[in-house]
Amino acid sequence: MRGRQHKQPEEASVDLTPMLDVVFILLIFFIVTSTFIQERALGVEPPPPPAPENPDNEQDSILVFVGADNLITVNGRYTDITGVRANMERLRAENPQSALIIQAHPRARTGTIIKIRDEAYNANMEQVNVVQSEED
Repeated sequence: MRGRQHKQPEEASVDLTPMLDVVFILLIFFIVTSTFIQERALGVEPPPPPAPENPDNEQDSILVFVGADNLITVNGRYTDITGVRANMERLRAENPQSALIIQAHPRARTGTIIKIRDEAYNANMEQVNVVQSEED
C-alpha cells in the first residue's frame, strides 16, 4: 500500500459568468422591446372662480347634486339618471353660458357620477366640474 497514492477528488465548480451574461442580455431585450401604456384619466376641471361683478353666480351654473343614497337633484328638483340630460338641456336653453357643477357626496357611487358627466358631454356642455360635498 505504500506505492499507492490516494488522490483527493476534484471539487466540481460551475462557472456562472455565461449565465449572468444571458440574463442581462434578456433583461436589456425585454426593456427595449416593452411598450409603456399611459392610462387616460378623467378630465376634471376645478370649479370656476366666482365672478365679482355678478352676485347671482348660482343662476349662471347648473348644480347637479348626488346624495349619499344616489338620489339626483338638478337645481333642487329630484330626477333619475334618465332625466338628467333633459333637465340640463332645458336649463342650458334658458342660459347658454351656464356651467355644470356636479356636487357628489363622498359615499355616492362613482358610476352614477360618471353617467351624469357622460350625459353632460352628450348634451354638449363645455364646462363640467366635479366637486365633493361635505359629509353629513
